[in-house]
Amino acid sequence: MTKPFGVAVVGYGGMGSWHTRELQSIEGIRLSGAYDILPERRRICEENGIRAFSSLEEVLSDPDTDLVTIATPNDVHLEIAVRAMRAGKHVVCEKPVSMNVAELEEMISAANETGRLFTVHQNRRWDEDYLMIRKIYEEGTLGTVYNIESRVHGSRGVPGDWRNTVEHGGGMVLDWGVHLYDQILTMIPYPVSSVYAELTHVTNDVVDDGFRVLLHFDAPEGKTAPLCLVEVGTSNFINLPRWYMCGENGSAVIEDWEKHGRITMVSHWEDREAVPVVAGAGLTKTMAPRSEDTIENYPLPEMHSDVRDFYRDVMDAARTGREPRIRHAELLRQMRLVEAIFRSAETGQAVSVHI
Repeated sequence: MTKPFGVAVVGYGGMGSWHTRELQSIEGIRLSGAYDILPERRRICEENGIRAFSSLEEVLSDPDTDLVTIATPNDVHLEIAVRAMRAGKHVVCEKPVSMNVAELEEMISAANETGRLFTVHQNRRWDEDYLMIRKIYEEGTLGTVYNIESRVHGSRGVPGDWRNTVEHGGGMVLDWGVHLYDQILTMIPYPVSSVYAELTHVTNDVVDDGFRVLLHFDAPEGKTAPLCLVEVGTSNFINLPRWYMCGENGSAVIEDWEKHGRITMVSHWEDREAVPVVAGAGLTKTMAPRSEDTIENYPLPEMHSDVRDFYRDVMDAARTGREPRIRHAELLRQMRLVEAIFRSAETGQAVSVHI
């Protein structure tokens, strides 16, 4: 029989405890324990029936631990990842993988030097709302797509933990942003050519509590790339749709993570005659709605996923030596985009890139 694949979690906070629960439900994986720098978190770990390592050194010397999952604040990812790989452990790192591109390059260098697997928990690739909108885009359901909007809205501001500090890599560009950039970058098959970003500080003067980013892509001749808006807000008491996509033949909307939404498409292009309607204090023909007999509504495609496939992929990649699903080149691309976003926000201008 194949020996169980041992995984230890470093950092037993919100995401660390989530990882321990998921890992215990995956066949072939054995949770060897967890470590947190705070004694009270180690005590909670033990109360939950999980071995609490007394130190990082104990984790790295444990013969039954094949892989270390890092779920700590962002500023210590680099140190822990490099130490773990040099101790012979494979590494999964929570997002954002690092504070900047230079740190990520150091991590990748350590992975190449030691021959250990190193990847990042980009779990939002398994979000079913994302898989739905990606399917609509890739199958050309709406015809040529010219606009995609991806939003996450909340109304509680930045959590009052490490996410609220610059030194620990807080702020929404690095917190929620890296999920949304990863989704867009893995959906659009063209390089980013320019980035324009505006950060918000509605409730927080220390780190960004929201942002709007416009991404232009460099499509080859004969192809059209959509303009992409990525937005995060933490002071929004009425949420805008999670996804909004416009194509030449129709539009698609996904309202929320519960996947409410629809696709609306034109059925009769030849019926172009519009009757003016009253709009506010005047008339409009341009914005007159289409009649019901010229459009059709369709349900969103059904998509089903299991986020535990992330760890199944990692376990197989570690054992076979192949590259995991979430690759180094993708991580570098994402972090280069993050740096371009901060440059654009600082200068107030669009930044030309080739990412």
